[in-house]
Amino acid sequence: MDNPSIAKSQQATASATLKGIAREYGIYLAFVILVVALSFANKYFLTQSNISNVLLQTSINGVLAFGMTFVIITGGIDLSVGSVLALAGIVSASFATNSPQATVAGGPYPVFVALTAGVLVGVASGAIIGPIVARFNVPAFVATLGMLSAARGLTLIYAGGRPVPALTPQYRWIGNGNVFGVPAPVVIFAAIFLVSWFVLARTRFGRYVYAVGGNARAAKTSGINVVRVRIAVYVISGGFAGVAGMLLAARTGSALTQAGIGYELDAIAAVVIGGISLSGGVGRMTGALIGALIIGVMNNGLDLMGIESYYQQVLKGMLIVGAVMLDQRRNLGG
Repeated sequence: MDNPSIAKSQQATASATLKGIAREYGIYLAFVILVVALSFANKYFLTQSNISNVLLQTSINGVLAFGMTFVIITGGIDLSVGSVLALAGIVSASFATNSPQATVAGGPYPVFVALTAGVLVGVASGAIIGPIVARFNVPAFVATLGMLSAARGLTLIYAGGRPVPALTPQYRWIGNGNVFGVPAPVVIFAAIFLVSWFVLARTRFGRYVYAVGGNARAAKTSGINVVRVRIAVYVISGGFAGVAGMLLAARTGSALTQAGIGYELDAIAAVVIGGISLSGGVGRMTGALIGALIIGVMNNGLDLMGIESYYQQVLKGMLIVGAVMLDQRRNLGG
C-alpha cells in the first residue's frame, strides 16, 4: 500500500509546480488567449495590416514601459513620462520644422540635431528627478508628480501654447518610414526592447537594479552605489520618454502641447500587468513587453468590435487592480 504521507507530499509538490508554472508563464498564456479570442470575435483582427497597426499603437507605450520597468524594479515610480514625452517632442520638433513661427533660429536643422535634442531633454528631466529621489529621499511619487506638472508647463511655455507643425520629411520618416517593409517605429521599439532586455538581464548594472529594488540597505552594504543606480534608472526612463515623444510627433506630423496626457498610466499598466512587482526587485523586461502588447491588442480588438473607449478605460482599470492584487498575494506567499 502507498504511504499516505508520500501521496500527500507528491500532491503538494505537483500543486507547487503548477503554481510556479502559472506564476512564471501565466501572462504569456493570457496574451495567447486574448489574441485567439479576438481573432474569433473579428475576422479582421489577424490581418497583416491590423497586426502592423497593433504594433504601431504599441510602440510608443512600449518604449515608455521599458523605461518604467527599470524604475519600478528599483522600487520607484515615474509619473512624469507623459509630460516629458510632450516636452521632448516639442523641443525636438522645433529643430525640424519648416514653419517660420515655430522653428529655432536657423532651422530646420539636420534630423540628427533634432533627435539629439529630444533625447537630451528626456535625459535632463530624468537627471533632475533622480537626485531628488535618491539623494534627498523625496518619495518618487511626489518628485515625479512635480515633474509631471513642471514639464507640462515648460512645454506650453516653450511652444507658446501652439503646436509645432510642418515637420521635415526626414524627421517624419522615424514615425512613418519602413525598414524592409517593417514600420520604422516598430523597428525602434524592437531595438529598444532588445537593448533594455540585455542590460537588465545580462549586465552588472542590471543585477544592481534588482539588488537595489530587493533590499537597498543590503545592496549598499555589499558595495553597490545605490544613489547612482537610482539616478541612472530615472535618466533611462526620461531618455526613453524623449524617444517616445519624437516617435509620436513624427507619426502625427506635428508636435502637440497636449501630447502624452495619461500616457504614464498606460506605461505603468503595461509594467504591472507584465508581472513586474510594484514592491521592487521582481520582474522581467519580457513581462513589460507582453504587458504593452496586451494593452495594445485589447484596445485594438475592442475598437474593431465597436466598443467605446470609455469601456476600454474601465477594463484597463480592472486589469491594473487585478494585477496589483495578484502581486500582493504573491508577496504574501499566497
